[in-house]
Formats: sequence, C-alpha cells, structure tokens
Amino acid sequence: MKKSKDQRPGNAEKLDKAAYLQRLEALQVEVNDVARWMLSAGKRLVVVIEGRDTAGKGGVISAFSERMNPRQCRTVALSKPGERELSQWYFQRYLPYLPAAGEIVLFDRSWYNRAGVERVMGFCSPEQTKTFLKQAPVFEKMLTDDGVLLFKYWLTVDQEEQEKRFAERLSDPLKRWKLSPIDLQARAKYADYGLARDAMLKATHTTNAPWTLVDFNDQRSGRLTMIRHILDRIPNRKFTETPLVFPPLGHKPLLERFGTGLRPVKAFQQGK
Repeated sequence: MKKSKDQRPGNAEKLDKAAYLQRLEALQVEVNDVARWMLSAGKRLVVVIEGRDTAGKGGVISAFSERMNPRQCRTVALSKPGERELSQWYFQRYLPYLPAAGEIVLFDRSWYNRAGVERVMGFCSPEQTKTFLKQAPVFEKMLTDDGVLLFKYWLTVDQEEQEKRFAERLSDPLKRWKLSPIDLQARAKYADYGLARDAMLKATHTTNAPWTLVDFNDQRSGRLTMIRHILDRIPNRKFTETPLVFPPLGHKPLLERFGTGLRPVKAFQQGK
C-alpha cells in the first residue's frame, strides 16, 4: 500500500468499503463467539471509548454491537448531569450502568468527561479534576478486582481530518445532530484537549486498567483495529455450546390470518 512521506498510519490510503465490510463481518462472528462465551462463563465486560470530537466513537460502537443481542450488549451515552447528579459523588451516576454477569457495556464517553471536556471547557474546577485523576485508578481497580474486564480506548484524529468531518456534519442534515455548540468551541481548543488527554493518560494508565490508543484518521481501519484488539485481549474463550435442534415443522406453513378488522398498511411504493 502506497504511503505519503509522512509514514503515520493516518496518512496511508484509506481502506475501501468492500474490503472493510468483508473484514468486519469476520470480526463480528468472533464478537458473537465472545458474547456466547461471556454468557457461559458469567463474565462482565466494560469498554470505555474516549477520543477527539469526530474521531468515530459512535461508528466503532455500532460496528462492534450491530450484530449482537441488544439485551446483552448495551451502549451508555449519558447527557450532561442534572442538578441532583451534580451533588453526588462523581462516579455515582455511572454505577447503575455497569454490567451484570454475561453482559457487555460500551461507554460512548464515560467518567473521563471530567478529565476532558469538563476540564478544557471549565465545567469543573482544577481541584475537581485533581480529585478525579486521583480517584479514577482506585475506582477502576475496584472494578477489575471484582472480576470486571475493563478495556479503555482513546481514538486519535489529526485536526485536518477533524475539520473535514466537522464540515461534513454541518452540510449533511442527517448528521447535523452530531454537532453542538461545545463541539464548535472545541475547534479552537485542539491543543488544549491534547494537553488534558496527556495528563489523563499519565494519571490513569495503570497495570490493571491500561489505555490503548487507536488511530482513527481512517475510521474503517480504526474500527477493525480496535475490534481486533478487543478480541485479542480475550484469547481463552472456548466453551461447549449446547446444540440447537431444528425439527421439521410437521405441517404446511400457515398464512398470517387476522380475527379482527385490522389489516397491515399497504406496502410502500416509491413515488406514491
């Protein structure tokens, strides 16, 4: 694959859609194997997904979870805290969303808001940030000591690519909802976010809950890389699955019948 003079992965030729979908489907089969293993073993998985605005957090979450049972795999994307939540211990609002046995929870942003957007945008005090960076490793060690599999990912994107994605969201009415006043203010604070990220990584990259950085300048490649990395962190997932028996129906397939006056709406026709 031809690369530019800058050999960083984000500057390589981007992965075409056909190759991406083929590789993604193979990974999604493995993801479902992991899901069945987790149910069998009673394991709990938390995936924290942080990163730059427009990096692709929602896209990789969809790629990971779209073929899974939504009752087993949940996405948590909390809005800004209310008045009552602001009076709580900071981590308290996240506790109800942690997984039970056999469940997977994907955090689309997480408690690390305090080390990122809240710090950079002035939504918390320097003392609150300092307290968070001290408590986060303790909180996460409590989770991992209790057997929770905790994987933390930071998605990286260069500002040139970020600007293209902001412009795309602004011009596309189906993506406009992704833009907020905070996102637009973040454009002027790219360097500040980088400094806040580095301070966060330094304080919270621990042996029991390490961070993994993934290049998302090419979102398709980034999704495949991250999902592959998650799978490789759960290598011993074999178990004996009870086979499902699918016997013959025993009669001619029945047609849908209705015992009331209700009927399905007419089928949609283009141009009607």
